[in-house]
Amino acid sequence: MNASSDTMARTLHPYYPLDLVLNHYVPNSYSMADTLTILFSTFGTIAVGAIALSYQKRNSTIKGLDSQLTFLWFVMCGFIHFFLEGYFGVFHETLAGDQSPLAQVWKEYALSDSRYLSSDSFVLIMERITAFAWGPLAFYTAYTMYINSPSRHIAQLILSLGQLYGCTLYYLTTMVEGSPHCDPHPYYYYFYFGFFNIFWMILPCVLMHNSIKHLYRGMKLMHQHEAAGAKAKKLE
Repeated sequence: MNASSDTMARTLHPYYPLDLVLNHYVPNSYSMADTLTILFSTFGTIAVGAIALSYQKRNSTIKGLDSQLTFLWFVMCGFIHFFLEGYFGVFHETLAGDQSPLAQVWKEYALSDSRYLSSDSFVLIMERITAFAWGPLAFYTAYTMYINSPSRHIAQLILSLGQLYGCTLYYLTTMVEGSPHCDPHPYYYYFYFGFFNIFWMILPCVLMHNSIKHLYRGMKLMHQHEAAGAKAKKLE
């Protein structure tokens, strides 16, 4: 009887693995549709604000659609990293029973990766670094674009490399075990776990290539300038 009761207690939640103990778990008060509506409405509001800011610089520091989208990306990353992922980093221990809007977003996403409700040590450390290092750096990188700062590509390269490294480890640390923390339903595995995170694999690669190209070009011009200066001194 006790064994049966223990088994039932371990399965009173929708997360994988099914024997995961979440004694403080409370089901979301919002439906999946409501949770996603709140999430994407917030993203939309942030996007509109970022686009409005970049539009002001469309003829100066943020020219062209590619620059405007890059600026939008950094602003979105700043908000997602610092506020959404930062919330997890601070309140991870009580997240399963939390009913705040941000907690309910995490509980919905945790259907694709229950490590977010079990205070998994890797996910916790990775998300805290992402929130409190990459979050502010993303805002700073957006700012450097806005003012056309020479430090833009240094910040962009560091940020993108950190994002790519963290996301790669995030995927592989569960996939190497057969993804036991993920609901096998295609919606949760391929849409939540796969699609939601793949942006932090693809876009950082593009942005790193862009930054390396600009930094290389800058160093090449500097070397040419130094060589020309040295040659001019010899002729004096």
